[in-house]
Amino acid sequence: MSVMKRREFITLLGGAAATWPLAARAQQPAVPVIGFLYPSSADGFSERLRRFREGLKESGYVEAHNVAIEYRWGDNQIDRLPALAADLVRRQVALIAAASASAVFAAKAASSTIPVAFVIAEDPVRLGLVASLARPGGNVTGINFLSAELVAKRLELLRELIPGATRVAVLVNPSNPSRTESTVRDAEAAGRAMGMQIQVGHASTSRHIDAVFAAFTRERPDALLVGNDPLFTSRRVQLTQLAAFHRLPATYASREIAEAGGLMSYGASLTDAYQQFGAYVGRLLKGAKPADLPVVQSSKFELVINAQTARMLGVTVPDKLLATADEVIE
Repeated sequence: MSVMKRREFITLLGGAAATWPLAARAQQPAVPVIGFLYPSSADGFSERLRRFREGLKESGYVEAHNVAIEYRWGDNQIDRLPALAADLVRRQVALIAAASASAVFAAKAASSTIPVAFVIAEDPVRLGLVASLARPGGNVTGINFLSAELVAKRLELLRELIPGATRVAVLVNPSNPSRTESTVRDAEAAGRAMGMQIQVGHASTSRHIDAVFAAFTRERPDALLVGNDPLFTSRRVQLTQLAAFHRLPATYASREIAEAGGLMSYGASLTDAYQQFGAYVGRLLKGAKPADLPVVQSSKFELVINAQTARMLGVTVPDKLLATADEVIE
C-alpha cells in the first residue's frame, strides 16, 4: 500500500470512529415527557410540586435528568383545559398528570391511549372516570384524596369553634359542577342535622368573590364554609382579607389558605397526596397499565388553626380543638 493510500485509509478509519459515539447516542431512548395539567395557576403550588417531584424520584425519575415535564396551567379558566390537553397530546407526551377532575375529563377526552394519572378530591367511580377503584379499566388511574367528602366534618369543627353559629354561608365554584353539587348536597344535609341554615354563594372569578362578600354585608351569616376548589386556593389572599374585613369566621379545605391568614382548615394532606401522585406517575412511566393499577385513596387529614386570625376576630379557640389540631399558627 502506498503512503498516500495508507493515509487515506487511516483518515477513513478515524472518520468512522468519530461517528460511532454519535450513532450510539442517537440510539439511546428519548427522555419521557410528562404533561402536567392543572386548572389554576402555578401561584402557591411550589410545595405540592416539590412533593410531586419527590414521589417521582422514589420511582427513579428526576426532572431535567431522565424525565421532562411540560406544564400547562389553566389560570382559573376551566374552559381552556381541553385545548391545553389537546396540545399535550400533539406533543406526544408519554403521560398526562391531571391535578383536578376537570383536568382529567379534558385529558381523557383528548386521548384514549395516553395514560392519564390523576390526583382529585371527588370519587372517580361516581364521576365515571374509572370502572372501579380496584380495576380502573381504561387509560385513567391515580390518587383520590377524599376531601370533597369532608364537608360535614368541616361544619362540625366550625360549630365547635363558633358554637352560636346558626346561619352558615357556603361558597362554591359553579364552573366545577360535580364538586359544587356534592359540596352543597353534603352541607345542606349536615346543616339540617345540626339545626343550621345554609345559604349558598357562587363564585367562579375574582369579581364574583368580591360580589359574594358584598352580599354578606346585607345577609350577615354567622360563619362561612369555603368549598374545596383550585380557584379558592389560588385566590386565598383575597378570601382571607375579605373574611377579615367582614369579621367573618371561615373554614377552608386546604392548609395553604390557613397559612395565608384563614381561620381554620380541615382536609386531606395535599402535600402527602402529591408525593403519592408522583410515585404513581413513575410506576406508569415504567410500564404499569392504568387499567390494572388500582386507585389509591389517600387518608391523611390535617386540622390547621390560625391562632393569630382567631385573636383578630375575637374568637376563642376551645382547648379541645387546639389539642387536636395538627398545627396551630401563631
